[in-house]
Amino acid sequence: MLLTNKSSEIITSKKQLLEIFQSGCKTEQEIGVESEKLLVYKNSNKAVVYEDVVKILNSFDANKWQKLYDGENLIGLKCQDGIISLEPGSQIEISLAPLDNLEEITKKLSSFYADISNYADKIGAIVLDSGIQPVSTFDNIQIIPKKRYEYMTKYLPSKGLTPFVMMRETAGIQVNFDYDCEENAVRKLSLALKMSPLISALYSNSPIRNNKLTGFKSFRANSWLNVDEDRCGFVNKKLFENYCDFSFSDYAETLLDVPMIFISRGSSYFECGLSFREFMQKGFMGLKPVISDWENHISLYFPDVRLKSYVEIRNHDAQNEEMTFSVPAFWKGIMYNPDAFNEVENILSKYSYEDFIQLRTDAPVQATKAKLKDMPINSLIREFFDIAYESLKQNGQNEEKYLECVYEYINTNTVPADKLINNFKN
Repeated sequence: MLLTNKSSEIITSKKQLLEIFQSGCKTEQEIGVESEKLLVYKNSNKAVVYEDVVKILNSFDANKWQKLYDGENLIGLKCQDGIISLEPGSQIEISLAPLDNLEEITKKLSSFYADISNYADKIGAIVLDSGIQPVSTFDNIQIIPKKRYEYMTKYLPSKGLTPFVMMRETAGIQVNFDYDCEENAVRKLSLALKMSPLISALYSNSPIRNNKLTGFKSFRANSWLNVDEDRCGFVNKKLFENYCDFSFSDYAETLLDVPMIFISRGSSYFECGLSFREFMQKGFMGLKPVISDWENHISLYFPDVRLKSYVEIRNHDAQNEEMTFSVPAFWKGIMYNPDAFNEVENILSKYSYEDFIQLRTDAPVQATKAKLKDMPINSLIREFFDIAYESLKQNGQNEEKYLECVYEYINTNTVPADKLINNFKN
């Protein structure tokens, strides 16, 4: 949710910065899903170019989908079901409108996957179920003609070694959850951040890059470790030590000190480099900060779990259809059941911020064979999925069925990447 009715309002106080987070306090318990997919040509496994992805977008029903442009360039579609957009390397993403029913979510995702597979086939391409391009690397992948991505391309290389891998080669799954008050938002942010390296490990699915085994189970997760320390990672140590000391104000304070990548006014963009705090204090080239600048700044902050007017969990490699459905199901079982939430929170309370930092580094390589301090994380993951399974079972809607595919991996202490590695070797 963006404060579109206030987008041009000049920011004069910190109070205005908190409104987007406060606007998220609601009684609904809906789930948003964003699923990215990679496309490659059948005859070469190389990444599909922007011009051919445009052909796929043009294949969607024009009576249902409205076209979205950046200047004269087609960059997406929208309808009441959600938005189809293109990521920097022509990855195609569906962002579903929030729903509270997993069956509806899976139906809409299945329909989308069937459509893009059908339209891709017509241009000699296929849709991959993995989290990274297997052959084409970023230097062979054209960035789509979208101003936002052009400015990210200019800025991020000065901050890390792998921003172009993240932007152009990878695909993931994100899920979004509601909160009913500030305390509930912070608790969910805290718990999801603690769980993020464990769940990222389980959904590792990007071991092959440049037609070679990389030595990583999730090269996608590894690429995020070296993008930009100012805007990636775990947000704030307080969230791991005592979330009660953290607030919407603290989240805004963190963001205020993050450098801005650009400022936009209509079709004009300006390289900036100031922190948002400095922009508020001094302005920039005669421009004063408005609400849309703040909303844009929030969207260019990339921690593993992010706060908007919902909690956004961002760290799963793209998967096949069945495993994709398990992602919102798992998190629903934890996030919307107070007993399940408390149980997982208690399990993780014994571990330190430094323990989670170490696991975030180890998980891309070792996946579920990594340890959190001295505990094998596959054992913890089993506990969490058992808790989520029972939580979903209680609602009587048979939603626990969406988790059954994951136990194949938990029971063997493997991850989807292991299947790709075996297939590649054989």
